[in-house]
Amino acid sequence: MTLRDLIFFVNPSAQEWALNARLLKWLTFVWMFIGLAVLFSASFPSADAEFGDGLYYFKRQLIWVALGLIGFNLVVRSPLRYTLNIAHWFVITLLVFLFITLLPGVGTTVNGATRWIAIGPVPLQPSELIKPFLVLQSARLFGQWKRINGRVRLFWLGIFALVLLGILLQPNLSTTALCGMTLWLIALAGGMPYSYMAGTALGGVLLSFISLSLKEYQRRRVMSFLNPWSDPMNDGYQLVQSLLAVGSGGTWGSGFGLSQQKLFYLPIQYTDFIFAVFAEEFGFAGSVLMLGLIMTYATVAVRVALKARNTVHQLIAIGAMILIVGQSLLNIGVATGVLPTTGLPFPFFSYGGNSMIASLVAAGLLIRVARESSEAQVVPIQTNRPSAAERRRQRRQKPQVQR
Repeated sequence: MTLRDLIFFVNPSAQEWALNARLLKWLTFVWMFIGLAVLFSASFPSADAEFGDGLYYFKRQLIWVALGLIGFNLVVRSPLRYTLNIAHWFVITLLVFLFITLLPGVGTTVNGATRWIAIGPVPLQPSELIKPFLVLQSARLFGQWKRINGRVRLFWLGIFALVLLGILLQPNLSTTALCGMTLWLIALAGGMPYSYMAGTALGGVLLSFISLSLKEYQRRRVMSFLNPWSDPMNDGYQLVQSLLAVGSGGTWGSGFGLSQQKLFYLPIQYTDFIFAVFAEEFGFAGSVLMLGLIMTYATVAVRVALKARNTVHQLIAIGAMILIVGQSLLNIGVATGVLPTTGLPFPFFSYGGNSMIASLVAAGLLIRVARESSEAQVVPIQTNRPSAAERRRQRRQKPQVQR
């Protein structure tokens, strides 16, 4: 693999990919370019007020995009068997980092949640980066469940439980729920017994209730979701401002860059509530088109999963689709008041390097499955067959039978 292979727009070999792989590639980049444009608009006022540079967040996001594209191209151009063979090391390493964030004085706390480790100027968020590797390792486990011995099964089920526990202790209930749902759906698609799946689902629901009962701010979020207008200046403030932004967009929107709610009314408008800015500037029509893009992405992803060569590849495609499409729908549901307020970013839209890298790696996995499912492997024909001249020479050299 050369440096040219890592630069997507320079390498012409993508034209030889299978149709589904090319469709996913262009859908991913169209989605990302729209997201960068919306981030430019949503983050400009805050960046200008905080740093005196309206492009501060946008320029940093471009750096993260460049790093994410390197990971994207590495995944797209590496056979899945290689990626699967190293996934467990990433899961274990990031699991260690998850618990390191909980150490006093080590993790960085923002808005009451300790989710980051500052490595110099770079904020590392293990709960985001671990997502695509959870997909790989769980697909490998549940796709080969009957061929794996009991010790290995219990070991990895324990690792997955520790991952969910580490994320929950940050606390980060929304990411815990997303990762748990992803693991559960991969296991279900892998053919796990329904009795196991029902018991696991019940355990997840009970764990959510326990977390809500112990964390006061999470409980207030749920209550404010049920009736945000009962406390519009405190617990319901984020959702009220988001709904005002979405409603202000009307049919056609206020126009690119002309959102009013992003002017210090809507909190965290360039991360968790960036869709509200998009809806205000592009209106109902733009929102429907965006949902159409997401649904098209999901449709192609399902086609890729159905055409996958084996169960493991099929589960990778399903898991990657959940991370990208499922998380997007959850974020939109929060911004429109359909779901309780969470801290889930909008893939390819929200500001944040860890989320961008994880989303691009997940998209790369999906494209790689599409490539391996549809592209024929060119195998050179090995032959030791002699040439015509050699065959004539061999016939002349054969001894004649005497009669």
